[in-house]
Amino acid sequence: MSTTEQEYTPIQETGVGKKAAGPVGWLDDRLGLAGVAKKNLRKVFPEHWSFMLGEIALWSFVVLLLTGVFLTFWYQPSMTEVEYTGSYMPFNGLEMSSAYKSTLDISFDIRGGLLMRQIHHWAAALFVAAMMVHMLRVMFTGAYRKPREVNWLIGIGLLLLGIIEGFAGYSLPDDLLSGTGLRFVDGLVRSIPLVGSYLEFFIFGGEFPGDVIIPRLYMVHILLIPALLLGLIGAHMLLLIYHKHTQWAGPGRTEKNVVGYPMLPVYAAKAGGFFFVVFGFLALMGALIQINPIWAYGPYNPSEVTAGSQPDWYMGFVEGAVRVFPNWETNIFGWTFSWNVFIPGVILPTLFIIVGIMWPFVEQWITGDKREHHLLERPRNAPFRTSFIVAAMAAYGVLWIGGGNDIIATQFHLSLNAITWFVRIGFFVLPVICFMITKRICIGLQRADANRILHGYETGVIERSPDGGFSERHAPLPVGDQYTLTARDRRPAIEAPAETDKNGVAAPHGRKAKLQAWLHKRYYHGVVDKPTVEDVHHAEEHLAHHDGHPVELGDEFQGVSETGVPRVH
Repeated sequence: MSTTEQEYTPIQETGVGKKAAGPVGWLDDRLGLAGVAKKNLRKVFPEHWSFMLGEIALWSFVVLLLTGVFLTFWYQPSMTEVEYTGSYMPFNGLEMSSAYKSTLDISFDIRGGLLMRQIHHWAAALFVAAMMVHMLRVMFTGAYRKPREVNWLIGIGLLLLGIIEGFAGYSLPDDLLSGTGLRFVDGLVRSIPLVGSYLEFFIFGGEFPGDVIIPRLYMVHILLIPALLLGLIGAHMLLLIYHKHTQWAGPGRTEKNVVGYPMLPVYAAKAGGFFFVVFGFLALMGALIQINPIWAYGPYNPSEVTAGSQPDWYMGFVEGAVRVFPNWETNIFGWTFSWNVFIPGVILPTLFIIVGIMWPFVEQWITGDKREHHLLERPRNAPFRTSFIVAAMAAYGVLWIGGGNDIIATQFHLSLNAITWFVRIGFFVLPVICFMITKRICIGLQRADANRILHGYETGVIERSPDGGFSERHAPLPVGDQYTLTARDRRPAIEAPAETDKNGVAAPHGRKAKLQAWLHKRYYHGVVDKPTVEDVHHAEEHLAHHDGHPVELGDEFQGVSETGVPRVH
């Protein structure tokens, strides 16, 4: 083997490069892709484990597309009644829809069909879950702030479409469980005042269940919503590249740069590898963990309801709200208004959506913060926002409990009525308690950060004073840690406007400005601002001359553990 270094040959001078030069040049002359690719393929992306949540959603969607194509080869979207003669002997001779029969055939007669069905279903659940957790990460860290408000709205749209897409796919087998879910949605539609019955006839082609809902859901599931999802995902990624990815504060990271790895080759290789991790994880779940065994439920019959029926997890909060809402109905001029279905099943989810859409703009108005933000904000540094999100999560979780009140009652031998009243009261009480606790925790963590900056960290070195007292020596935080803890903006100040001008005339928009000032004060109530530069310099001087004993611990010393062993701080 020769030890001499081989000369590097540029790819454009190789045989393959020379052959490809013609077609590539032809395309570039007409599309101008070379300049765009050269600029964006070296785009830098930061690295942090929380950024993988969005990738999990993306790769789950890719798995959904791949497995969905396989399932469309054999699925028949028809409600025509046929007699079953397949491999599942308990159903032989039973009448059922073609949709249910074809789903049974995929499960029992198509090689690998059941595995593909289960991977597809698990991928759908993971897709919605990853989007939801990803958006929680965005909310907790303030990644939706200017200039990313449009991308936040796109994310809301993706989440809503993902939930609708999941429900449509969940309904396609036409089994008793999915039919019960369709009956539930039919009830929600009919509860809409004045137009509910017309909407039902429009959607189902007549009274429920009709004979067209499965074909219509199939077209929505495989064509309409996937096309919208693909378009919104593309727009989401383009805006991500245009605005550049947000990053956590740290040494060398500012609002004007991005510290990380380029798209090619590092980030693309890592993202490609992560796709196979997600795919492998979903394949393992599909092979080992059963989900939606439709043969256990039987074909749909409007006169039957499965005992203990539960929707997919992302619809559980709506189910819970409807189950625990009081039986409120009103009859006006022969019209029946079912508030017990309309308010929890239509109004409440709509309010959740509206709050999500409006939050970035309302927060910007309350805080008066019009600056661009490319550094993420630690949740503790936005106590009100963090507490509000936790309160919303508590309300969501309580409704979840309501959605499974019958299962909880039977499995834990509890009173169904007691669980119902717990959910009714807890929906209003637990979010308030969670808000207060979370805010106190955030403010406490802010004070702890300020204390670490001003008083240093505990080194584990115990000193004895001349009078016999003992104290622990503190050392200044490393500069990098100080920067990380202080890389946040001071809260903007908004003063209440004067009620009148200098001539005594009532100031225009006075009420709106007063409301903004009041909300601003409540939003930042209790917030601990970061120490000033003068405070930090004074603290460093104090630490450097602690009782006349300079802290000479060396740059590598980072304190000791509880057992006295030096550790990295």
